[in-house]
Amino acid sequence: MASKITIYEIAKAAGVGIGTVSRVLNNHPSVTPETRQRVKDVVKRLRYQPHTYARRLARNQSETISAIIPFFTNYFFVEILRGVQEEITNLGYDLTLFGVNDINQLESKIGRALQKGRVDGILFFSMRLPDKIVPRLREAGIPIVLVDSYYPKFDSISVANTDGAYDATSYLISLGYRRIGMINALEVSQPAYDRLQGYRRALESNGIAYSEDLLKTGSNNKEDGFNREAGHEAMMKFIKMGAEMPRAFFVSSDIQAIGAIAALSDNGIRVPEDVSIIGFDDIELASHTGLTTMRQPMYRMGQMAVERLAARMSDPNLPSIHETFRPELVVRKTCRPSA
Repeated sequence: MASKITIYEIAKAAGVGIGTVSRVLNNHPSVTPETRQRVKDVVKRLRYQPHTYARRLARNQSETISAIIPFFTNYFFVEILRGVQEEITNLGYDLTLFGVNDINQLESKIGRALQKGRVDGILFFSMRLPDKIVPRLREAGIPIVLVDSYYPKFDSISVANTDGAYDATSYLISLGYRRIGMINALEVSQPAYDRLQGYRRALESNGIAYSEDLLKTGSNNKEDGFNREAGHEAMMKFIKMGAEMPRAFFVSSDIQAIGAIAALSDNGIRVPEDVSIIGFDDIELASHTGLTTMRQPMYRMGQMAVERLAARMSDPNLPSIHETFRPELVVRKTCRPSA
């Protein structure tokens, strides 16, 4: 029976989160005596035995978690890393960041993160996990959680990017718009690819033909195109269409939308009087600028990723999970019904 008990069952029976159970199992001081005793009582009653890997860590752990992440300056990652850092601190671990500016750097960065004795778990952010790297990860046996990404049989925490883009585009359609432009980032980015699919699906679901003329990107590849300059440049391409320019836009990130609105303003085009815009993320700037957007629970995603990694470190035999959040529409002043 003991081999079938998981950390999730311990957490449920004790009425606490899996992060709390992990802290108790790893003797971290941040748990109150009452909670610690309650968890220990449940562990004893259910005869839970930590996996041999977890016991090995308890004897010889580096107390370090590595995060492999595309960009440090992106608003999305700044917010999600706040959640990661808080939960890692609660667990008593240190965080090591490995920045990846090019997909070709990925294998070497993972190799560094896997160096013996340097890391107890890995968080992998917002990139497609290459097939050729997977055998090495499995052989290493180090727990890994994917964030804003997905690969079969690995734990993942992500946002339903396709559904979020579908909801954003559908909202513009509900306001009476039929000719809707999209400003996207580079499709090498999984979120950018998924958001394009959601945009297309919303058009098709409403009997609107997809047109490549209404899809623009900027040439600035920093952060896979999720940057203000790229949004500004892409909107300038639309402005040059003259009378053919759409009067409603779905933009694949808030920071691009900020750049797009600046381009419109520079050319005497008012938002929302002349043009409606909806972004994606709900970064802090969105509320200050009145941007209608799709809210991602970025901070909570960071916390949940660490909670799941802690559970996996305590019990590597847990079944893999794929936790998905659907973004929430936040309506502000940059959208209005079509005239």
